[in-house]
Amino acid sequence: MSTKRSPLIFNVLAECATSKARTGKMILPHGEVNTPVFMPVGTQGTLKGLLTEQLEKLDLQIMLSNTYHLGIKPGVEVLKKAGGLHKFMNWNRCLLTDSGGFQMVSLLKLAEITEDGVKFESLNDQKSEIVLTPEHSIEIQNTIGADIIMQLDDVVKTTSPDNARIEEAMFRTTRWLDRCLMAHKRNDDQNIFPIVQGTLNKELRTASAKAHMERDVRGFAIGGLSGGESKDDFWRMVHLSTNILPKNKPRYLMGVGFAVDLVVCCALGVDMFDCVFPTRTARFGCALVMTGQLNLKQKTYKLDLNPIDKECDCSTCQTYTRAYLHQIATIHPVSCHLLTVHNVAFQLRLMKNIRDNIVANTYPQFVQNFMYNLYPNQNYPTWVVDSLAAVNIKLLSI
Repeated sequence: MSTKRSPLIFNVLAECATSKARTGKMILPHGEVNTPVFMPVGTQGTLKGLLTEQLEKLDLQIMLSNTYHLGIKPGVEVLKKAGGLHKFMNWNRCLLTDSGGFQMVSLLKLAEITEDGVKFESLNDQKSEIVLTPEHSIEIQNTIGADIIMQLDDVVKTTSPDNARIEEAMFRTTRWLDRCLMAHKRNDDQNIFPIVQGTLNKELRTASAKAHMERDVRGFAIGGLSGGESKDDFWRMVHLSTNILPKNKPRYLMGVGFAVDLVVCCALGVDMFDCVFPTRTARFGCALVMTGQLNLKQKTYKLDLNPIDKECDCSTCQTYTRAYLHQIATIHPVSCHLLTVHNVAFQLRLMKNIRDNIVANTYPQFVQNFMYNLYPNQNYPTWVVDSLAAVNIKLLSI
């Protein structure tokens, strides 16, 4: 008798002997994903300024789209008629959709949160109301057809002083998870990830993680961070979460994309990341490099005939100089396109370097060299030193 293959198979391939870093492979309905992985954000089914063919050329394995925005435009009926987002955007690789929960924070002035769900005031001119319940979020995500879908969670800003509201949101997130699991109609080809909440409260975050581990799920997200809290609080909550969550399932840290954060959080045992940062910073004329960022709007690049990064093989670096990009950065939209190509390529190359060094068991040395390039005077932020020391990687001995 044949059995159906799970829509998510996750194998840990190598582990760092010093830290919690590991590399693995996720096998999803639309392809394989090597971890740790960074997922660029295509909010409405597209990375701003790039075509799907370009994403394939960059060898992007998975990207993220937003349920709330896709549910408004193009809407469920269009996506259903198109056969899902993969066909609608001509993308044959993996997709992850968030649930719309983050909009509780980003659109807080327009939202009302109850036990039933979230009521939003529409962003369009009609000023109509949208009610997003756990069931409706899953219905939209089932229609979108992403390989990985997220539960609807009750999100509270990490800087909130309202302890009662934080506790309410954590327990409500677990109740909403159960409603999401009950509503899910495509368990054979889509995977729901629960989201660990609890802001900066160790007890609540621990209780959230343990409650979600009692459910039959194939991976976990760490949510409610990177929202204005101190970096010291941030890394401690990530460390706490990865210590609790099971080793045999992927761990997804939501909304994190700065290079230094990726390197540190991989050492803390995270497998998946997403963030708008590389594409958004491109729109401001900034290119990502191993020493930080180059603001190509600055006059210092007017006569610089070097590529953004001599070691980068993206089409932008292989074709254009910093001087040319400086010339068009403030006057031509094409500069956003060219810098987005580079910034996405940078993130993907960084993650590949991380994976390769984990496999070679040289991740601590990679981290030391990375931090030295970023902070050549060795003025390392305290949170970086402390977070890496917590997983036995020492920086100050360089």
